[in-house]
Amino acid sequence: MKRILLAIILLNTGFQLAAQNRVPVSVSDTTKPSAKDTISKISDLNEVIISSTRNNSRIADLPMKVEVLGKEDMMEESGIKPGNVASILGDLSVIHIQNTSAVSGNNAIRMQGLDGKYTQLLRDGVPVYEGLSGNFGVLAIPPLDLKQIEIIKGSVSTLYGGGAIAGIINFIAKTPGSTPELTILANRSTLKETNVNAFYSERYGKTGLTLFAGVTTQNPVDVNKDGFSDVPRLRQYLLHPRFFWYINPLSTLIAGYTGTIEKREGGDMQVLEHQADNIHQYTEVNNSERHSVDLQFTRKSLLGGTLAIKGVGSFFHLQNDQGTFALLGNQTSTYAEASYNKKSGRHDWVAGLNNTGEIYRRAKGDSTLLGNYTYNTMGAFVQDGYHFTDQFLAEAGIRADYHNVFGWYVLPRLAFVYKPVEGLSLRLSAGTGYKSPAVFTAQTQTIGYRNLLPLSAGIKSERSQGINFDGNYHTSLGKVDVTINQALYYTHIKDPILPVASKNDNNMLLLQNMPYQVNSLGTDTYLRFELDHLELYLGYNHTVSRYNNTGSTNIPFAPQDKFASTLAYEIEGKWRFGIENSWIGHQYDEANQKTPNYWFWAAMISRQFGEHITLVLNGENIFDARQGKNMPLFTGPVSHPNFASLWGPIDGRTINMSVKFNL
Repeated sequence: MKRILLAIILLNTGFQLAAQNRVPVSVSDTTKPSAKDTISKISDLNEVIISSTRNNSRIADLPMKVEVLGKEDMMEESGIKPGNVASILGDLSVIHIQNTSAVSGNNAIRMQGLDGKYTQLLRDGVPVYEGLSGNFGVLAIPPLDLKQIEIIKGSVSTLYGGGAIAGIINFIAKTPGSTPELTILANRSTLKETNVNAFYSERYGKTGLTLFAGVTTQNPVDVNKDGFSDVPRLRQYLLHPRFFWYINPLSTLIAGYTGTIEKREGGDMQVLEHQADNIHQYTEVNNSERHSVDLQFTRKSLLGGTLAIKGVGSFFHLQNDQGTFALLGNQTSTYAEASYNKKSGRHDWVAGLNNTGEIYRRAKGDSTLLGNYTYNTMGAFVQDGYHFTDQFLAEAGIRADYHNVFGWYVLPRLAFVYKPVEGLSLRLSAGTGYKSPAVFTAQTQTIGYRNLLPLSAGIKSERSQGINFDGNYHTSLGKVDVTINQALYYTHIKDPILPVASKNDNNMLLLQNMPYQVNSLGTDTYLRFELDHLELYLGYNHTVSRYNNTGSTNIPFAPQDKFASTLAYEIEGKWRFGIENSWIGHQYDEANQKTPNYWFWAAMISRQFGEHITLVLNGENIFDARQGKNMPLFTGPVSHPNFASLWGPIDGRTINMSVKFNL
């Protein structure tokens, strides 16, 4: 079960509310610090800073819909799902985590009913998950290493360029605090997963250090007893040191290294148990290495504003073997950016320049037909937020990008926030976006690369327009705090790129622009009640995402309906209890056929012993909802299996226990 408490910041009051969150939650400008001493922390909550908007504004001043999973969130999740952030993201409104392989356990992120390629992932504001490196193991970020996660839904390509059509997810690393921090965590699950993570941070006068190190191991498990693994063998090693130099009170330099080595192997259980024969031969292997070095320099009070300079270089190597077929590739990525923001009178200005580079080279032994490529994109952006009154803010921005292969893009955006009465906030934003053609996407990862041809000549970028509305109201009915939130969104994408059968060879697939468009229309509603230490959450999301072709084909694996409820209770400083459920309904497969609906239940108990030790017992999917109960997960001969596309859980009921030591 995910997190015990969700704290919602209401923009016009800065009032903190709390609710347990495993289920999808859609809120305007949310954060999730601890629920303790709620009233006394109002002033602190008003100072929550959002870095993804580039102007480092308080969350209470933003005209766009932002959700923040804060430090307390990350600490809660580190004891529940220590190995990655897939589960905590899947709890959020309009985000759906799709398992793309029953064998390897890779995942794809869907926001607002759209394919994963339309969501841009950032690490400390830098797009390091592009191309090949953005489609394998991207969610293998332990929550213990993060300060917060910032999510902006809807088009924000004006701020971050191509790919941010459905939104962005920005993973923010921890920084040294005023006191040293040491956390050591160990976890074990019934699915044979073991996690050992450690985090240390300290500031030494003008210098500082954060250091994360983690190891995750998992042995293969055949949950549905069909002879193939539903959970792969995994060996994962992570190291993330960051060094801080506080040059003076106004200037800071940060240097960091991130290294991840991951080995995944799934397939025929007899092969995995080293008992292969002439029939039992199939395995799928994902071995990857991810290394990056980053530098960030910040100078405050420079001509009345703040200058930020960022640079990162990363290298990603992948070996993806499916039986006798191998995808072997190396990707080198670079990113450099200089931005300046200044508050002047009623204006909040942001302007900047950036350059993104991506070089892909096939490695020796690669079996694909894909070619090498070198992409480079230069961009410039400017944005101004104008405060007409304390109750009304308008924000306008524009971006121009030049791609060395696909040409120019000009992206305007407009957003408003209005607070007509106490307790009510209304937000409206509209923007444009683009996604340049790419051979490595969540879409192609799902279909595989065995029969995929290189990009066709004349292929052009996808273009989008999107609009988002959000209304949030908070009031008190006696001793009960009540929050009502309503969100609406619409996205339109022209020239969508989809795989189609090649005219020259029907066995091969070609990425091609379609003569129709993509439309995604949705609404998200939730109610939240709090009385003393008891909390209740009720939420419902409805999203219809379709191609407007003659058959009005539904976008596959994008649930149209989600209902969720959560009940949580806390005995401060000692116990936390929670139970939750969610219903996933009206989902379609790639053949436009409706898949079965299912319920997902979870429960957890957390016990704190003094100030330093926390023990968590967590149960996921308690009633064992599994796709394998409804259909076989593979067809064909054991030696050459064809695996079904995944629309639901496959790993079944899971119980885990963790112990965490904090200093």
